[in-house]
Amino acid sequence: MPIDPGVVQKTALLARLELSPAELAGYEKQLGAILDYIGQLQQLDVKGVEPLVHAGDQSNVFRADEPRPSISNDSALQNAPETSGPFFVVPKVVE
Repeated sequence: MPIDPGVVQKTALLARLELSPAELAGYEKQLGAILDYIGQLQQLDVKGVEPLVHAGDQSNVFRADEPRPSISNDSALQNAPETSGPFFVVPKVVE
């Protein structure tokens, strides 16, 4: 499917890409090939095919949420450049 060069220029502008004329011509061919492939996919009969979230069988594996010992407050603060009581002192980032 031929692509209008204006479409490629507009897409490049929206993507904040600065493309040379040779690059524009190359992307014009590539986008045309992508749209041709999408056209082929649209011709497939997918009646009765369940939509998938992922192409493969995936599931999350979580470890049990069990309490365990952690670093003490003093150990966490021992290398801090500046502290205030039990807290880290950091530069203010909100005005």
